[in-house]
Amino acid sequence: MRTLLVAALLAAVPLALAQERTPSPAGAEVYIISPKDGAKVPHTFVVQFGLRGMSIAPAGVKFDNTGHHHLLIDTEAPTDLSAPLPATDKIVHFGKGQTETKLDLPPGKHTLQLLFADQNHIPHSPPLLSPKITITVSP
Repeated sequence: MRTLLVAALLAAVPLALAQERTPSPAGAEVYIISPKDGAKVPHTFVVQFGLRGMSIAPAGVKFDNTGHHHLLIDTEAPTDLSAPLPATDKIVHFGKGQTETKLDLPPGKHTLQLLFADQNHIPHSPPLLSPKITITVSP
């Protein structure tokens, strides 16, 4: 009996942790305004974020058709988009509703990509993921 109860509780844990994803409206998109794909930039430069079909709201604030940006630097989007995005040096959160940032990257090639997420840092469904761009930071 006890083993059956423990097994039932363990089976319920993933369901309790899963959160319903916020829908994104048809035609919504996120994109990088600048720099452009293939650009050569100085080690400190500004990245401007673009958004169509939705609006910006800070993390923790729930309004329909809103969310905030996350910048993916030299990394792929997480495979599990039903979980909150982690905050790392490669997944940078803009939970105050920022639409641009200043980056300081070492010389060489780098990739940048935006992923839009809801008030809980969970990507919308379907996800709003920008095309990945490649830039070269000058020495």
